[in-house]
Amino acid sequence: MSVPERRLLPRSVPAAVGVSSRAVGALLDRLERLSVECHSLMVVRHSNVAAEGWWAPYAAEQPHLLYSLTKSFTSIAVGMAIADGLLSLDDRVVDVLPEHVPDDVSPRGAAVTVHHLLSMSAGHAVDSLEEAWRLEPGDLVKGFLRVPFSEGVGEVHTYDNATTFVLARMLEKVTGRGLPELLDERLLRPMGIDEAEWDRVASGRAFGFHGLHLTTESVAAFGELLLRGGRWGDRQLVPRDYVERATQLHIAGRRTGEGSNGPDFLSGYGYQIWMSRHGFYGFGAFGQYCVVVPSCDLVVAVTSAQREVREAQDVLDAIWECLLPGLDVADSADDDAALVERLRSLSLPMPEGAAGPLVPVVATLEASGPDDALPGGAGLLLERIDGGWRARFEGLLDIEIGHGRWAASSPLGRPVRAAGAWVGNTFVADLYVIASPHCVRLTVDADTGVARARWTTVPLTGPDLLLHLRAPLMTRPDVA
Repeated sequence: MSVPERRLLPRSVPAAVGVSSRAVGALLDRLERLSVECHSLMVVRHSNVAAEGWWAPYAAEQPHLLYSLTKSFTSIAVGMAIADGLLSLDDRVVDVLPEHVPDDVSPRGAAVTVHHLLSMSAGHAVDSLEEAWRLEPGDLVKGFLRVPFSEGVGEVHTYDNATTFVLARMLEKVTGRGLPELLDERLLRPMGIDEAEWDRVASGRAFGFHGLHLTTESVAAFGELLLRGGRWGDRQLVPRDYVERATQLHIAGRRTGEGSNGPDFLSGYGYQIWMSRHGFYGFGAFGQYCVVVPSCDLVVAVTSAQREVREAQDVLDAIWECLLPGLDVADSADDDAALVERLRSLSLPMPEGAAGPLVPVVATLEASGPDDALPGGAGLLLERIDGGWRARFEGLLDIEIGHGRWAASSPLGRPVRAAGAWVGNTFVADLYVIASPHCVRLTVDADTGVARARWTTVPLTGPDLLLHLRAPLMTRPDVA
């Protein structure tokens, strides 16, 4: 565990804020037993950090891709525009963005308002994102309005990424500012958050529904802001009435898309924020959480790399069943010290094996599936260096790989942490793209000269590793 020098939240020993160290340990035990690959955990009680840990090679100072947890930040930006009188919950998409309205827009499409977008009750039967981009590769807003609205507007919740994209474009129109710039000026910097990174579409505009990178502490601080009704210190950064509205139930949940994996995802939806059995939470794909339990004055932030849909509910169940029973229970100073030591020593497993041959190994990348991270046919030179190896992918990039340690490199801008070993005549290495939840498993067969570079979890924005090593990640067509 590494702790950043600049802190957004004060620290406390668990016992002083009524958090049981043994309960936090039980939470860690549960996640380990379920094989949930955690990257970070922060528990905040009574506005104090009671427990925090990062699984090496992830670290406190490293911003982490939040995927759809980004949506909750977009919602807060909408609340600011509403408070400024620039937007209202009843404003229709067709009125704010008339230049994006198709000539044959349906009556249901014409009726979609800011409220419907925020609550994801716009009337699409399924997530419209892919179909909208297919229909209008250069204008996702127009594509969104062209996808059939087969459900009654405002009647059914459908997890729909495009709703948040449309909100971001409406915000830009009425404020004259980009979403990142607006949030930086009005929210993040006043909170002391200055590390935010944003993935973007081709022109540089933010996705809105995805793409924000923040540290775990910044996620926890955002949860604190919501818990305090939009107040940070002595400043009301977000109107209390909007925060209260955003974090209350607006539409019932149902088994569809991202919301089909457990009782908390069926508890309903607020304004780009999920309801839960014990409060509310923001959630991003592969397991990025900002969990707020107002009745317990509690915030829990988690980043992870979940491989199965069920794991999303597993993490929430672990918080409810392991952590909540340990609130207002003070363990001994020895228990608190033991937890701190455990949190300091967290690490993801490294490939185990020998240092292997001293001579360089030459191989050719093979690629034949959707999880391949690099193109087939490229040459690979694996050469020994002090403490490990350097993998030279011909014409693409170089990555340093440690033996018994996580070696650091940033070949195209964003950081990689890698460790590997030889098992017989096969070299195995894990290359963690630690600005994201994702990892590439590299294997090199010295006998056949064949190498494979495969994602353990394929990023939702595509498998091209080079794309994910550049900041900002730029992908998808632009809007008109």
